[in-house]
Amino acid sequence: MHLNPYGEYAVLMAASLANDWPTDRAGIEQRTRDFGMTMTFPVDPRDHARTREVLDDWLRIVDAPTASERAALLNAQMAAAAAYPRLTDHDSQGWHLHYRDEDDTLPHVLRAVIAVGTSLHLVTRGMGRLGRCAAAPCTNVVADVTRNGRQRYCSVRCANRDAVRRHRARRS
Repeated sequence: MHLNPYGEYAVLMAASLANDWPTDRAGIEQRTRDFGMTMTFPVDPRDHARTREVLDDWLRIVDAPTASERAALLNAQMAAAAAYPRLTDHDSQGWHLHYRDEDDTLPHVLRAVIAVGTSLHLVTRGMGRLGRCAAAPCTNVVADVTRNGRQRYCSVRCANRDAVRRHRARRS
């Protein structure tokens, strides 16, 4: 058995969805595949809109001004979505833990996975390891998974643009 804590991949998947919202349900499901989720989801025509609600709720966590507020929002998310942890061996991946019921809808599964994953990410790496890109006017989400905990930009492009802006400001 291996422990699947959902941490890093779940928070990176949520940031990816928030920063580049898919135009349809198939795009959301493909993004879950890109980040390693293998389960299939029953199709519901409301999945796209409901998953957007999940992401909007998660963005309130990203934008929470204090660690206490972030924790309160995450606790509410987990209480609403997570089920008792359960052992599963779906898709021949080996036994691992799920923090949700087995046959839930795509939005419900993502709410549970993202909430638990974000919580694990923040308690293991630090409550400040989630925020917005420091390169104005960019507002992309930054999920800091670096070793030193100093990631402030969503991309190299934003980091370079901000460095040029600071350099020009010093010269004038």
